[in-house]
Amino acid sequence: MIIVIRPNSTQAEIDHVLERIRELGFKPHLSQGEHRTIIGVIGDESQLQAEPLAAIAGVEQVLPIMKPYKLASRDFNKKDTVVAVGKVRIGGGSMAMIAGPCAVENREILDEIAGHVKRAGANLLRGGAFKPRTSPYSFQGLGEEGLKILQDTGRKHDMPVVTEVMDPRQIPLVERYADMFQIGARNMQNFDLLKEVGQTTKPVLLKRGMSATVKDLLMSAEYILSEGNPHVVLCERGVRSFEESTRNMLDLSAVPNVKGLSHLPIIVDPSHATGRPDLIPSMACAAVAAGADGVHIEVHSCPEKALSDGPQALLPPRYAEVMECMRRLAEVMGKTF
Repeated sequence: MIIVIRPNSTQAEIDHVLERIRELGFKPHLSQGEHRTIIGVIGDESQLQAEPLAAIAGVEQVLPIMKPYKLASRDFNKKDTVVAVGKVRIGGGSMAMIAGPCAVENREILDEIAGHVKRAGANLLRGGAFKPRTSPYSFQGLGEEGLKILQDTGRKHDMPVVTEVMDPRQIPLVERYADMFQIGARNMQNFDLLKEVGQTTKPVLLKRGMSATVKDLLMSAEYILSEGNPHVVLCERGVRSFEESTRNMLDLSAVPNVKGLSHLPIIVDPSHATGRPDLIPSMACAAVAAGADGVHIEVHSCPEKALSDGPQALLPPRYAEVMECMRRLAEVMGKTF
């Protein structure tokens, strides 16, 4: 449910509305814009009647929202949310072009890759310090040393950095070094982790789970938003299907679908979706054409020696070509990066 406050209402009237919502056993979420103040009521909407709330002084209108993801809903915010990651803006016509290796391997390799992707036009650097791998014997990441390398490299190349957090206990450590949390597909429904990052002010890149519906993705975003963190960016990275020629099935329809259902920005990761360098360029460009607010691509200067996901990484020259194609498409779409 959304409560629209009258433009000339006093702070005391707004505070009274918030207090009354809490008395009824619900959680209020206050959003004060330049011209309009609205209050989201979080809880089981079927147990709340709109008429008594409409009688409170200062209330202009009470609007039911039957979608279970209230704060993530387009009904809650008609205007597209823009998420700031350092100097980079995501949404509202500004695109996040995220690039880097799957894992931080050492300082020299990351510095080389960062230089290449920065020159090609990337504005966010990615690299994993903690790697959730299918096999316990695979490379698991460098941990805090990897975070230090990532932060130093990002600062050197003037690029904010994003990296995955896998466990609530890792949040303070990752928060110290990264500009943006990434919640991976395997953790999309790790609700304890979602609630913990929701209690920070750090932007969150939330990846769609391998078997998750769009509704599931938005419900996971709701966990973060309901804890007070509004800085959420969604990511389509492919879902499971019966097709065996690609790593996953890239659901590009999720982009306009999410745009209609939610105000949150959404980017696309064609690297994890296809797992094939020959398909990444066309799918990256298709993502821009579909209206995505950014594209996430894995890049490595020597994929055959990469410690994680080398077969799906683009070489820097190929990445530069793809970036040029995406730049031209972005201009047609009225977007910039």
